[in-house]
Amino acid sequence: MSRSPAKKGVATSARADEHAPVGHDKEEGGAPLAIVAKVKNAIRLVALDEVAERAGLVRGQALADARAMIPSLITADEDPIAVAALLDEIADWAERYTPLVAYDGAAGLMLDITGSAHLFGGEEALVGDLVARLTAQGFLARAAIADTPGGASAAARFAETHVVPRGGNAAMLAPLPMAALRIDPETVSALDRVGLKRIGQILGAPRAPLAARFGIGLMRKLDQALGTDEEAIDPRRETPAFIAERRFAEPIDREEDVATTLASLAATLAQSLETHGEGARRLEFALFRVDGVVVRITVGAGRPIRAPKLILALFREKFAALGDELDAGFGFDMARLSVTASASADPVQIDLTGEAAASADVDGLIDRIGARLGPESVSRIVPHESHIPERAESLVPASEAGVVVGTASDAGGLLTRPLRLFARPEPVEAIAEVPDGPPVHFRWRRALYRVTRAEGPERIAAEWWRNDGFTRDYFRIEDSAGHRFWLFRQGLYGRETVAPRWYLHGVFA
Repeated sequence: MSRSPAKKGVATSARADEHAPVGHDKEEGGAPLAIVAKVKNAIRLVALDEVAERAGLVRGQALADARAMIPSLITADEDPIAVAALLDEIADWAERYTPLVAYDGAAGLMLDITGSAHLFGGEEALVGDLVARLTAQGFLARAAIADTPGGASAAARFAETHVVPRGGNAAMLAPLPMAALRIDPETVSALDRVGLKRIGQILGAPRAPLAARFGIGLMRKLDQALGTDEEAIDPRRETPAFIAERRFAEPIDREEDVATTLASLAATLAQSLETHGEGARRLEFALFRVDGVVVRITVGAGRPIRAPKLILALFREKFAALGDELDAGFGFDMARLSVTASASADPVQIDLTGEAAASADVDGLIDRIGARLGPESVSRIVPHESHIPERAESLVPASEAGVVVGTASDAGGLLTRPLRLFARPEPVEAIAEVPDGPPVHFRWRRALYRVTRAEGPERIAAEWWRNDGFTRDYFRIEDSAGHRFWLFRQGLYGRETVAPRWYLHGVFA
């Protein structure tokens, strides 16, 4: 873990002995276990359990040498995909301490605990709780808090200190090996060859010769660990705009308790959103189980909302869709409601009767359908930067933030294009009085239509960078029965083709 006057962080490192074969005895006196992988054309040890470490084995050691020392050594092949998936699950669980969780190497996490340590009784209590919970889940974990991410990482992996005092990074780092600076193994070996084995040996040494010989990266990592060079962590998940959470003295598992908790959190969030003039566009309800599993439920809103009853209505639909899939296991000991996307929320316009505008009902319907059937089940049409009609708009989830519904109106507000186009323009047989004029009649789907009025043409050329079509001349056509169509002639007569073809692209309602 790392700490600074503005930020605090937690670094954790979990050992890989959870990959032990079934039946492997990890108790005192059991056979040692090592995870092996091919490194530079040699099979080497990449992870060890406590028994193997006590027997004198070290990471990076060749497997042949290790077996010569301990013939009873049990080995398992490294599975990077499974390790990464496991680290993801641990990172999800670690969000119970802070939503700002980042990766720290292949087997570690970095937590920014700025302002959250007091919720757990202080920094010592936080570290103790974190390690105790991971140990209860079967992991061998180490954790430390320091002023900087680099200092926290070094303390968690190489020091015995769980909480580094403020301003104590230099004293903590001095006796540690160079590898604690998170530099590459080649640089560590180069430093070792000239007798520089401990960080304390370079703390007061001239910087220019060190940078010239071993690279500027060495000095940058040292400065980051000391706090003289800023180092930011990159959270693995989007940072929520607003958060409300509850911790329970006893785990809860009843639906009524979950619903009551959600209502309380929604009321808390509503106050924060109103204070900042914001509304939620996307919300996440996270339930942390005592066994480490995290259940996440996400809903979206078609408009910024903050009223608790609206938030509860969305989650009610979501819970109804989940049915019995919400597994409480041995119970939830923490719940968090987060706003992962927000927007400015102006007061809703009401009429003289005190009723909200009709659009609010439509938005509410869209939200409920999306919550029940999924956000992809309801779509809106949005404009695209293309002048080709079939490419000028697309469908996006209605709950997507920042959606603006596109229209096909001209400057005077008249409908110049159909609101709904055919998936593919349909060919028609048309007869025109002049080659470049509108048709006088056309046949579509075996029916003959006589044209009484025509407007156009609206000329639309192919996109020059695609070079995949002819120029189109669009006409708005009305037949003798009052039906209105949108037809186009494909290809300029005498320039692009000698026989232009006609297509029907849409019908006006």
